[in-house]
Amino acid sequence: MQSFKELIVWQKAMSLVEEVYKLMSFLPANEKYALSDQIRRAVVSIPSNIAEGRGRNSEREFAYFLNIANGSAYELQTQLIICQRLGYIKEEHFTPSFQLCDEVCKMLNVMINKLKAKG
Repeated sequence: MQSFKELIVWQKAMSLVEEVYKLMSFLPANEKYALSDQIRRAVVSIPSNIAEGRGRNSEREFAYFLNIANGSAYELQTQLIICQRLGYIKEEHFTPSFQLCDEVCKMLNVMINKLKAKG
């Protein structure tokens, strides 16, 4: 069985963490501890749950944690849209992060569906 570090979805999720942390520098000071904290928790949750799920001893548990990661990714997408709609993040900064998050969501969905089909 592959280590979580070898999973492409985990690697992309880690890249997403880096991208989103860079985005947080654009938020206004009054959002540094509100929306920013929520976004950081959501983005860190994605690779963390992928890793935790991979560390479990069953495909069923792995699928469970992939679902949690997927939920966090959708939460993150919503939070990024909020930042964009409030004018905190310019389109050129928003789009790459949003697209990477969307790619991670798609990869997670494929993995979840494959595990369900086995199960």
